[in-house]
Amino acid sequence: MNTSATGTEPQLTPPTGKARFRGLGPGLLAAATGVGAGDLVATMVAGAQYGTLLLWAALIGTVLKLALGEGVGRWHLASGTTLLDGWRRLGRWATGFFGVYIVIWGFVYGATAMSAVGLPLNALFGGLPVRGWAMIAGVLGLALVWAQRYHFFEKFMTVLVLIKFAAVVSVAVLVTPDLGELAKGLTFQLPAGSTVYVLGLIGGVGGTITMAAYGYWMFAKGWKGTGWLSMMRLDNAVGYLMTGIFVVAMLIVGSTILFGQKLTQSDSGLLILGNELGERYGQWARILFLVGFLAVTTTSLLGVWNGVSLLFADWTRAIRLPHGRRAELVTAVVPGEEKAGDTAAYRATSVEKSLPFRGYLLWLTFPPMFLLFLDKPFGLTLVYGVLGSVFMPFLAITLMLLLNSTRVERDGRSGWLSNSLLGAASALFLFLLITDLVERFG
Repeated sequence: MNTSATGTEPQLTPPTGKARFRGLGPGLLAAATGVGAGDLVATMVAGAQYGTLLLWAALIGTVLKLALGEGVGRWHLASGTTLLDGWRRLGRWATGFFGVYIVIWGFVYGATAMSAVGLPLNALFGGLPVRGWAMIAGVLGLALVWAQRYHFFEKFMTVLVLIKFAAVVSVAVLVTPDLGELAKGLTFQLPAGSTVYVLGLIGGVGGTITMAAYGYWMFAKGWKGTGWLSMMRLDNAVGYLMTGIFVVAMLIVGSTILFGQKLTQSDSGLLILGNELGERYGQWARILFLVGFLAVTTTSLLGVWNGVSLLFADWTRAIRLPHGRRAELVTAVVPGEEKAGDTAAYRATSVEKSLPFRGYLLWLTFPPMFLLFLDKPFGLTLVYGVLGSVFMPFLAITLMLLLNSTRVERDGRSGWLSNSLLGAASALFLFLLITDLVERFG
């Protein structure tokens, strides 16, 4: 794997001035991966059901994910290890939960990601049903990640991020939203039956389990040590600022064009939206939206196929190590740097060729294809959003435990602001889950 921003060597020292913006990358990858089916589809469905009343949920989700992303990046830089090493130090309960979760999540998300790519392909080109295009997308994603190199991967994903951001924001401006109605979305209303949509918005904005992959991409850039904290925070902030604007734009489009439509039972919502844009503004508007939709879902699929497979490979390695040994997955080996004898360090090239990495790639791709025959891609996406929210309290709580401990350098530990936001994330996600269970089974 090419581990650099330039394509030759990893960055060894943080850039300064305007060069800091040219050095951005991992945060955009995290944004590209996190803003996918769970954001675009669930946000559109929420807008169609409740207008802009749930705008507050999208904004809160963005702020909380910003704090969580900063915590993930800070742990990697201040500890020199991955989250899997941190969870292993917390005890078997943490690695056990994650192991079960990542297997279940991958099965559900594989179908979600593939069907989400299949939707715009079907609308643009026809010829095949959604599940046919979805299967093709899954296999192509598998092949690309199987053979990819980091430098190309980052550049390709960055281009797709810019395409999807420009397309969706342009459509939002085109539909000229009612600013008065938009302001009502800041009043923290929770309409009856909306909890599952709130979970989808807050839980899906900017990713769930995919947030834990941020550290691998930082290591691939050569970012290591607390000297990179400032750069990481800028990188993370830019990624989630784009995420927030994107999600608000999608909520505007859904509420303006599709309000009152029932979209969870079939793929007709996408077709209705595309056709409505075409009728109101011309076919160019329909194609613009569908191209943006395709860029959104493609980046999400490719990012997950890469990042979460790295997580699974790291998990299989971490659980095999005796207690007291560090399970560090090194994705950028600094030239001349000697690794300690008690550290399980691996070059990313060997990890990406490993049986766990490629086995999980296959798990993401082929078993979930059975779910595609349900022909309910929007419903799958909402289920994924709820499943993603289950992970968020776990991530927030474990980050609080790790970042307030002696496992990290002093200047990498959490302050009052980080602890407040991580604590709020834990409490909010638990409350929403309990509320949803009461609504469903009470």
